[in-house]
Amino acid sequence: MSTITIILLGVVALLLGVGVGYYLRLIIALGKKRSIEIDIKDMMVGAKEEAQRIVDEAKTKTEKGYAELKEEEKKKEQEFKETEKRLIKKDELLDARQVETDKEVENIKTKVEEIKKIQEKVLGIEAEKRTELEKVARLSEEEAREALFKDIEGKYEQDILVRMQKLENNNEEKLDRRAKDILATSIQRLASSTASELMTTIVSIPNNEIKGKIIGKEGRNIRAFERAAGVELIVDDTPGTIVISSFDPVRRQVARFALENLILDGRIQPAKIEELVEKAKEEINKIIKEKGEQAVYECGIFNFDPRIVAIIGRLYFRTSYGQNVLQHSIEMAHIAGMIAEELGADVAIAKAGALVHDIGKALDHEVQGTHIEIGMRILQKFGADERIITAMKSHHEDYPYETIESVIVQTADAISGGRPGARRDSVENYLKRLQELEALVNGFPAVEKSYALQAGREIRIFVTPEKLSDAESKLMARDIALKIEQELKYPGEIKVTLIRETRVIEYAR
Repeated sequence: MSTITIILLGVVALLLGVGVGYYLRLIIALGKKRSIEIDIKDMMVGAKEEAQRIVDEAKTKTEKGYAELKEEEKKKEQEFKETEKRLIKKDELLDARQVETDKEVENIKTKVEEIKKIQEKVLGIEAEKRTELEKVARLSEEEAREALFKDIEGKYEQDILVRMQKLENNNEEKLDRRAKDILATSIQRLASSTASELMTTIVSIPNNEIKGKIIGKEGRNIRAFERAAGVELIVDDTPGTIVISSFDPVRRQVARFALENLILDGRIQPAKIEELVEKAKEEINKIIKEKGEQAVYECGIFNFDPRIVAIIGRLYFRTSYGQNVLQHSIEMAHIAGMIAEELGADVAIAKAGALVHDIGKALDHEVQGTHIEIGMRILQKFGADERIITAMKSHHEDYPYETIESVIVQTADAISGGRPGARRDSVENYLKRLQELEALVNGFPAVEKSYALQAGREIRIFVTPEKLSDAESKLMARDIALKIEQELKYPGEIKVTLIRETRVIEYAR
């Protein structure tokens, strides 16, 4: 065969192959088309059936819900009908009761009218009887009453006056006896010492050689001690004792503590003296606090501010007419409590008012005003009960009595102060003169502190050296002396000692 023939046969075979492939593909495509159409028809049929089923279920549910609503509506309608029947019955009952009530009201009105008519008849009969009696007695009702009262008054007037006089006398006697019984019982129930306070303190020493150390070279130790403590040391020939003299009890106690510690220490020199005096002041402050706490505890008073308690403790070192003020106040508190119990007053208020009645005396050297005014300000500042202030402020009759407790406090003060030997007027006047002397000097500028010594015959003044020169110190001493002459009354003469001292301290390290 030739090449052309082979090529032609190949082309023919290729064409036949292409035609057969196309035909087979067409047949396959037609077959698939028919299969898809069948599937679509099946799916549409299924969808219609599902839709019909859903519609049927919805209709069934709707019909069922409609039937239930119909049934519920019927029940509600039945309930409404029953309720309406009950209301109709109630209305009928109310109408029936209203009719009965109206009938009862009418009956009551009728009875009231009948009662009024009967009352009018009775009043008419009484008036007729009264008229007939007045005609027979020839007196009106008012005249008959007055005549009867006059007859009774005339018959029993003297008897009534006698009885009234007896009752008045008996009541006065009973009240007077009762008051005396209460006061006597209060005094008898409390027995306390009436020893007066002195103005000197004695310190025992182990041997007389200590006196020389206390005096020091050229007297420098004793001067330093007197300056620091504000007291006078009396180192005389009396063996075994040194006397501390001062009108201020606090200074005496500070000096006693300091002197005893100096003797125990043995190193007696100005620097040590000042150190121990300061320590003694701190110790005294502790004692003041303890004494205040003991006083309120002994009196059974537990609601005071701690600052008030501390000020009460200062009264331990304060005297009034030679009588220890703290002891006097505690005694008063007990007496006031007993009187309040007898009279039915407030025991706690009476005792508290008595305990703090002289609290102003603890600061009267430092604050202006009477001790009552100072005490009122202290109590108000630290929140004391207003009833306590009212009770304490009238004990010298500076203020009117506002409560029974204020009368009780004043009575207790009179009882405590009136005990035989409890007070010494001359001592109090002497102390007052010394206090006035110190107060006058402290009023001058640049005065740091001042002490009245030697029973008021000397006033020792310490000034701030930075504020005053030597020349000015001399003028100031003269001014003080002139002012003392003009304003104070005193026997003899008073020595004015003004001290201006400059002290420089450095440390070598």
